[in-house]
Amino acid sequence: MTMPLTRREAAPAKLNLTLHVTGRRPDGYHLLDSLVVFLELGDVVTVAPGPLSLSLTGPFAQGLAAEPDNLCLRAARLAGREARITLEKNLPVASGIGGGSADAAAVLRALDARPERLEMLGADVPACLASRPVRMQGLGEILTPLPALPPLHVVLVNPGAAMSTPAVFKALGQRDNPPMPKHLPDFTNAEALVDFLRDCRNDLEAPAIALMPRIANCLAAIRDTDALLARMSGSGATCFGLFASAADAKAARDRILGTNPDWWVAASGLAPAKV
Repeated sequence: MTMPLTRREAAPAKLNLTLHVTGRRPDGYHLLDSLVVFLELGDVVTVAPGPLSLSLTGPFAQGLAAEPDNLCLRAARLAGREARITLEKNLPVASGIGGGSADAAAVLRALDARPERLEMLGADVPACLASRPVRMQGLGEILTPLPALPPLHVVLVNPGAAMSTPAVFKALGQRDNPPMPKHLPDFTNAEALVDFLRDCRNDLEAPAIALMPRIANCLAAIRDTDALLARMSGSGATCFGLFASAADAKAARDRILGTNPDWWVAASGLAPAKV
């Protein structure tokens, strides 16, 4: 089935505020418990009528190839649709902020398609399709909308290197870690949210640092600012800091980038939720 119109769809960056690995199934898939939010910055997908194809543009296009296993193409095939897809790649590749999953989800939104078993494309794809703050559990398919969140001001820091998600999970020593509390509190302000996050974890942070010590340098650079919290997102290598204001976040971005010009550093707020 081909699509009748050209559509442009944002693919917001995903941020794992927490990421607890709570088990592993016999088939090798890991069970997760994560608070996920989405940011204003991200990639952009355009779909147009035509046979299935993929063109790449943007500052990080060179890190990808339009191969058959690209998630954008896999998403279209899963939906049973034909379309010419253009991906404007603004986010670093394999960086723990959901770039590929967000791109696949944007393709599905642009095609107005909701195929089953989205998590088989990747654990982040169901959450990225929703593109709103959620608690993500199971393989990524169990989504619970979060209570209303206060405004978040974020700085993202990536050392300029891709990280293999399978390699990080392979390096994980403990796979049956405690989940987050069953019932989440209402996050009435940023202080309450940050206090809660401090008691949570990203269980992939330690194995990722063991594989790529530069991640620890990114975290140290964030902690050397006015950040309320510093943590790695997803399986890395991107780390993030939470700040009290947009001005604080931008000042931290400029400071970190000034001393680390080879890193990718960006400031952002939360993306508006998809309808």
